[in-house]
Amino acid sequence: MVTLPLAVFIALFVTQFAGPRLGNAVRMVVDVMNGLPTIVVGVFIYAVLIAANHSTFAGWKAIAALSIVILPLITRATIEAVVRVPEALTEAADALGVARWRTVAGVILPTASPAILTATILAAARAAGETAPVLFTDSGFGQAVQLNPLHAMPNIPLEIYFLISTLDFQEAWGAAFVLVVMILGANLLARTFLRRAQRKRGL
Repeated sequence: MVTLPLAVFIALFVTQFAGPRLGNAVRMVVDVMNGLPTIVVGVFIYAVLIAANHSTFAGWKAIAALSIVILPLITRATIEAVVRVPEALTEAADALGVARWRTVAGVILPTASPAILTATILAAARAAGETAPVLFTDSGFGQAVQLNPLHAMPNIPLEIYFLISTLDFQEAWGAAFVLVVMILGANLLARTFLRRAQRKRGL
Protein backbone atom coordinates (compact mmCIF):
# COMPACT_ATOMS: atom_id res chain seq x y z
CA MET A 1 0.00 0.00 0.00
CA VAL A 2 2.89 2.36 0.75
CA THR A 3 5.21 1.24 -2.04
CA LEU A 4 3.07 2.36 -4.99
CA PRO A 5 2.53 5.99 -3.86
CA LEU A 6 6.20 6.30 -2.90
CA ALA A 7 7.37 4.88 -6.22
CA VAL A 8 5.06 7.20 -8.16
CA PHE A 9 6.21 10.19 -6.11
CA ILE A 10 9.88 9.40 -6.80
CA ALA A 11 9.23 8.91 -10.51
CA LEU A 12 7.29 12.16 -10.84
CA PHE A 13 9.93 14.05 -8.87
CA VAL A 14 12.69 12.72 -11.13
CA THR A 15 10.90 13.38 -14.41
CA GLN A 16 8.93 16.54 -13.68
CA PHE A 17 10.54 18.56 -10.91
CA ALA A 18 14.17 17.57 -10.26
CA GLY A 19 17.11 19.04 -12.13
CA PRO A 20 19.29 16.89 -14.39
CA ARG A 21 21.97 16.19 -11.77
CA LEU A 22 19.57 15.34 -8.98
CA GLY A 23 17.39 13.32 -11.32
CA ASN A 24 20.34 11.27 -12.56
CA ALA A 25 21.48 10.70 -8.97
CA VAL A 26 18.06 9.39 -7.96
CA ARG A 27 17.94 7.18 -11.04
CA MET A 28 21.33 5.72 -10.12
CA VAL A 29 20.14 4.95 -6.58
CA VAL A 30 17.02 3.26 -7.97
CA ASP A 31 19.14 1.17 -10.36
CA VAL A 32 21.48 0.14 -7.53
CA MET A 33 18.49 -0.91 -5.40
CA ASN A 34 17.12 -2.85 -8.35
CA GLY A 35 20.35 -4.82 -8.59
CA LEU A 36 20.53 -5.72 -4.90
CA PRO A 37 20.21 -9.44 -4.16
CA THR A 38 17.01 -10.00 -2.23
CA ILE A 39 18.90 -11.88 0.47
CA VAL A 40 20.80 -8.67 1.23
CA VAL A 41 17.49 -6.89 1.74
CA GLY A 42 16.31 -9.67 4.04
CA VAL A 43 19.49 -9.53 6.12
CA PHE A 44 19.25 -5.73 6.34
CA ILE A 45 15.68 -5.79 7.64
CA TYR A 46 16.58 -8.61 10.02
CA ALA A 47 19.48 -6.60 11.44
CA VAL A 48 17.48 -3.38 11.80
CA LEU A 49 14.06 -4.61 12.92
CA ILE A 50 14.76 -7.95 14.62
CA ALA A 51 18.35 -8.37 15.80
CA ALA A 52 18.83 -4.77 16.92
CA ASN A 53 15.66 -4.82 19.02
CA HIS A 54 15.76 -8.51 20.01
CA SER A 55 12.21 -8.83 18.65
CA THR A 56 10.43 -11.70 16.95
CA PHE A 57 9.38 -12.40 13.39
CA ALA A 58 6.32 -10.56 12.10
CA GLY A 59 4.39 -10.21 8.89
CA TRP A 60 4.87 -6.44 8.69
CA LYS A 61 8.65 -6.90 8.72
CA ALA A 62 8.39 -9.18 5.71
CA ILE A 63 6.19 -6.55 4.06
CA ALA A 64 8.90 -3.94 4.70
CA ALA A 65 11.54 -6.18 3.10
CA LEU A 66 9.39 -6.99 0.06
CA SER A 67 8.53 -3.30 -0.33
CA ILE A 68 12.22 -2.51 -0.68
CA VAL A 69 12.50 -5.27 -3.29
CA ILE A 70 9.66 -4.01 -5.49
CA LEU A 71 10.11 -0.25 -4.95
CA PRO A 72 12.79 0.17 -7.65
CA LEU A 73 10.81 -2.01 -10.06
CA ILE A 74 7.69 0.15 -9.83
CA THR A 75 9.72 3.36 -9.79
CA ARG A 76 11.65 2.48 -12.95
CA ALA A 77 8.48 1.39 -14.75
CA THR A 78 6.70 4.60 -13.68
CA ILE A 79 9.58 6.72 -14.95
CA GLU A 80 9.38 5.01 -18.34
CA ALA A 81 5.59 5.39 -18.41
CA VAL A 82 5.76 9.11 -17.59
CA VAL A 83 8.49 9.74 -20.16
CA ARG A 84 6.34 8.12 -22.86
CA VAL A 85 3.40 10.45 -22.27
CA PRO A 86 3.01 12.45 -25.52
CA GLU A 87 4.60 15.88 -25.23
CA ALA A 88 1.63 17.39 -27.07
CA LEU A 89 -0.56 16.77 -24.03
CA THR A 90 1.74 18.52 -21.60
CA GLU A 91 2.47 21.33 -24.05
CA ALA A 92 -1.25 21.95 -24.48
CA ALA A 93 -1.69 22.18 -20.72
CA ASP A 94 1.27 24.56 -20.46
CA ALA A 95 -0.14 26.72 -23.25
CA LEU A 96 -3.37 27.08 -21.29
CA GLY A 97 -1.43 28.25 -18.26
CA VAL A 98 -2.22 25.22 -16.15
CA ALA A 99 -0.04 24.85 -13.06
CA ARG A 100 2.58 22.14 -13.31
CA TRP A 101 1.16 20.07 -10.48
CA ARG A 102 -2.28 20.19 -12.10
CA THR A 103 -0.78 18.98 -15.36
CA VAL A 104 0.88 16.12 -13.53
CA ALA A 105 -2.30 15.16 -11.64
CA GLY A 106 -4.77 15.69 -14.48
CA VAL A 107 -2.83 14.76 -17.61
CA ILE A 108 0.36 12.82 -16.98
CA LEU A 109 -0.82 10.44 -14.25
CA PRO A 110 -4.09 9.40 -15.93
CA THR A 111 -2.26 8.76 -19.19
CA ALA A 112 0.51 6.73 -17.56
CA SER A 113 -1.69 4.94 -15.02
CA PRO A 114 -2.30 1.74 -17.07
CA ALA A 115 1.43 1.10 -17.40
CA ILE A 116 1.97 1.96 -13.73
CA LEU A 117 -0.73 -0.44 -12.53
CA THR A 118 0.57 -3.16 -14.83
CA ALA A 119 4.08 -2.77 -13.40
CA THR A 120 2.64 -2.87 -9.90
CA ILE A 121 0.86 -6.16 -10.56
CA LEU A 122 4.01 -7.70 -12.05
CA ALA A 123 6.12 -6.46 -9.13
CA ALA A 124 3.63 -7.94 -6.66
CA ALA A 125 3.82 -11.24 -8.53
CA ARG A 126 7.59 -11.21 -8.17
CA ALA A 127 7.32 -10.42 -4.45
CA ALA A 128 4.96 -13.38 -4.01
CA GLY A 129 7.72 -15.76 -5.07
CA GLU A 130 10.55 -14.29 -2.99
CA THR A 131 11.95 -16.54 -0.30
CA ALA A 132 15.07 -14.86 1.09
CA PRO A 133 13.42 -11.72 2.54
CA VAL A 134 10.64 -13.63 4.30
CA LEU A 135 13.10 -16.27 5.53
CA PHE A 136 14.84 -13.64 7.65
CA THR A 137 11.75 -11.69 8.72
CA ASP A 138 8.65 -13.90 8.81
CA SER A 139 9.38 -17.57 9.41
CA GLY A 140 5.89 -18.73 10.27
CA PHE A 141 6.16 -22.32 9.10
CA GLY A 142 3.67 -24.73 10.61
CA GLN A 143 1.44 -22.04 12.09
CA ALA A 144 -2.26 -21.63 11.46
CA VAL A 145 -3.25 -19.24 8.70
CA GLN A 146 -3.78 -15.77 10.12
CA LEU A 147 -3.94 -12.19 8.83
CA ASN A 148 -2.41 -10.36 11.78
CA PRO A 149 0.80 -8.70 10.49
CA LEU A 150 2.07 -8.22 14.05
CA HIS A 151 2.80 -11.96 14.29
CA ALA A 152 4.66 -14.43 12.12
CA MET A 153 2.53 -15.48 9.17
CA PRO A 154 2.89 -18.66 7.10
CA ASN A 155 3.67 -18.14 3.43
CA ILE A 156 4.04 -20.37 0.41
CA PRO A 157 7.76 -19.84 -0.43
CA LEU A 158 8.86 -20.79 3.09
CA GLU A 159 6.35 -23.64 3.12
CA ILE A 160 8.03 -25.04 0.01
CA TYR A 161 11.49 -24.58 1.54
CA PHE A 162 10.66 -26.41 4.74
CA LEU A 163 8.73 -29.17 2.97
CA ILE A 164 11.75 -29.91 0.79
CA SER A 165 14.05 -29.86 3.82
CA THR A 166 11.84 -32.53 5.43
CA LEU A 167 11.80 -34.54 2.18
CA ASP A 168 8.05 -34.10 1.76
CA PHE A 169 8.36 -33.61 -1.98
CA GLN A 170 4.75 -34.33 -2.88
CA GLU A 171 3.35 -31.48 -0.81
CA ALA A 172 6.27 -29.25 -1.85
CA TRP A 173 5.36 -29.77 -5.51
CA GLY A 174 1.73 -29.01 -4.72
CA ALA A 175 2.62 -25.75 -2.97
CA ALA A 176 4.98 -24.84 -5.82
CA PHE A 177 2.18 -25.45 -8.33
CA VAL A 178 -0.15 -23.13 -6.39
CA LEU A 179 2.54 -20.42 -6.36
CA VAL A 180 3.20 -20.77 -10.10
CA VAL A 181 -0.52 -20.53 -10.86
CA MET A 182 -0.79 -17.39 -8.73
CA ILE A 183 2.16 -15.72 -10.48
CA LEU A 184 0.93 -16.80 -13.92
CA GLY A 185 -2.53 -15.40 -13.13
CA ALA A 186 -1.03 -12.08 -12.03
CA ASN A 187 1.00 -11.84 -15.23
CA LEU A 188 -2.00 -12.62 -17.43
CA LEU A 189 -4.09 -10.09 -15.51
CA ALA A 190 -1.44 -7.41 -15.99
CA ARG A 191 -1.10 -8.07 -19.72
CA THR A 192 -4.88 -8.09 -20.23
CA PHE A 193 -5.28 -4.84 -18.31
CA LEU A 194 -2.54 -3.13 -20.33
CA ARG A 195 -3.92 -4.30 -23.68
CA ARG A 196 -7.42 -3.03 -22.85
CA ALA A 197 -6.01 0.30 -21.74
CA GLN A 198 -4.01 0.58 -24.98
CA ARG A 199 -7.09 -0.21 -27.07
CA LYS A 200 -9.05 2.56 -25.31
CA ARG A 201 -6.26 4.99 -26.11
CA GLY A 202 -6.06 3.77 -29.70
CA LEU A 203 -2.50 2.44 -29.42
